[in-house]
Amino acid sequence: MRLNIKIGCLFFLLCLSWSGMAQEINARITVNSEKVESTNTQLFTTLQNALTEFVNSRKWSDATFAVNERIDCTMTIIVNEMADHTFKSEIQVQARRPVYNSGYMTTLLNFRDRQFEFDYTEYESLEYNETSLSSNLTATIAFYIYTILALDFDSFSPKGGGAFLQQAQQIVNLAQSQGWVGWRAFESNQNRHAVITALTDNTSDLFRDMWYTYHRRGLDEMAANADRGRTTIVEALPALQQIKSARPTSVLLQLFSDAKLDEVVSVYSKANTQEKQAGYTLLSNLYPTENNRLEALRR
Repeated sequence: MRLNIKIGCLFFLLCLSWSGMAQEINARITVNSEKVESTNTQLFTTLQNALTEFVNSRKWSDATFAVNERIDCTMTIIVNEMADHTFKSEIQVQARRPVYNSGYMTTLLNFRDRQFEFDYTEYESLEYNETSLSSNLTATIAFYIYTILALDFDSFSPKGGGAFLQQAQQIVNLAQSQGWVGWRAFESNQNRHAVITALTDNTSDLFRDMWYTYHRRGLDEMAANADRGRTTIVEALPALQQIKSARPTSVLLQLFSDAKLDEVVSVYSKANTQEKQAGYTLLSNLYPTENNRLEALRR
């Protein structure tokens, strides 16, 4: 009996220890190969499983996460061309977090990277070293994991994701010397270099402060006081106009639109007529091509 009790206690303590040290990410990764012809379709399944294991089994920080606190994310790799072991692809990255005291999940990132080219041989070990990159595949995945962590931590505390932005910046710096596509300055205003530059340059404080206010003081407040939470969100959004004035082509504007625009419209739709009109004016100036998504604010 005592032995059984001791074993039970040991198992309980191990479970507590494991839950306290759980990985940060709960990722669902899909490799879509519909655009290419291959006699080895198992290759794509093997890659998909290897990437899932690579992301979900690794500790990406020193932060303590309970199992139920892991960040939900999805990554979809669309293979456009394949020759030998080289994959010319795109990757769609999405992440979300729960809103306090609700069953609602809010999107943190919904980004499509169209410059993702990598080499992969079936069953090869996927490795990532923070100080020396050898694979564009794992470097890109790690970059987006750190970006997700930064956005998540920034949403809970003011500039709480700074350490993760530094990790993402280091990956960009190392990757540039490899000559891989998607990492170089001026190559695109929507690539990985553009993303990390926008999140760390002199306009990033505006965005990151707004991001914290929007989530922690706005969305997370709405269960307790919907009007107060909505007002906080509405008052935070003009920071986007300041960003556009300073950096008209900033990728931050696209990041926000892809993740948040429909949600913002929903928030404004519960406001009074004057606030809705003000919201429509602000958002249509920011996103003049998104009239269909903003139409609800004109009613």
